[in-house]
Amino acid sequence: MIEIVNWKKKGLPEQADGCKNEMKLEFRAVSDNEAFARTAVAAFVTQLNPTLEEISDIKTAVSEAVTNAIIHGYEGEDSAENRVLVHCIIRNDVLEVEISDSGVGIENIEKAMEPLFTTKPELDRSGMGFSFMEAFMDDLEVFSEIGQGTTVHMVKKLGITPWFGDVE
Repeated sequence: MIEIVNWKKKGLPEQADGCKNEMKLEFRAVSDNEAFARTAVAAFVTQLNPTLEEISDIKTAVSEAVTNAIIHGYEGEDSAENRVLVHCIIRNDVLEVEISDSGVGIENIEKAMEPLFTTKPELDRSGMGFSFMEAFMDDLEVFSEIGQGTTVHMVKKLGITPWFGDVE
């Protein structure tokens, strides 16, 4: 399922919460869809005229979050019910990306976010996914509940205006 809501094209004013545009993707949790997700988010953000470096940063962070959902959230189990959701919102010149799964959840988020920590060393996982997300985005929050899944919320300020940490 792909849903794109573009307020300006519908002739509606910008929403009170500053939302200029919004996109939602839902796809099966298979590795082949990781490239689709990062490319879709990169294409969506082009309306803000990002630099190549900004696009690369966003693609890397999205790739890591989607890969985590597939490999860790669903433990690599291929099932038609296993879905990854990507929700993007543009507010002024800020991109918000939420990537979520309804998989196994993360027992200890703090430990999982430590560089080089991995629960899948047998799959040659580097344990750097969250570190890359933190490095390439301006803000990162992880929410998880055992047996309910995980949501990764990332924010990227685009352009040359200073980042102040709060999204209008």
